[in-house]
Amino acid sequence: MKSMLLTLTSGLSLLALSATLTEAQTSRNCAERDKVVERLADKYGESRQALGLGAQGAMVEIFASEDSGSWTITVTMPNGATCLMATGQAFEKLAEVLPTKGDDA
Repeated sequence: MKSMLLTLTSGLSLLALSATLTEAQTSRNCAERDKVVERLADKYGESRQALGLGAQGAMVEIFASEDSGSWTITVTMPNGATCLMATGQAFEKLAEVLPTKGDDA
């Protein structure tokens, strides 16, 4: 029963993510990647600060301006559509170090 509930929850989460990405791709928040990157640079002074690979081959990127503190998270799908997923202010670059693992013995 517990396994079935976990499978159902995972499936619903993937369905919701898929619907969100499909909706985002057809909205005004999506365009060709080159156009999105150019606009973030020209209008907001943002440049790419980090990236990673998400589900289904999606590339997630974080753009930010160290001068103004604005930031944008984009997702680029394998078909080339780049969508704005979140924006905000007060960007701060961190260089945190993981705590040293202690001896629990």
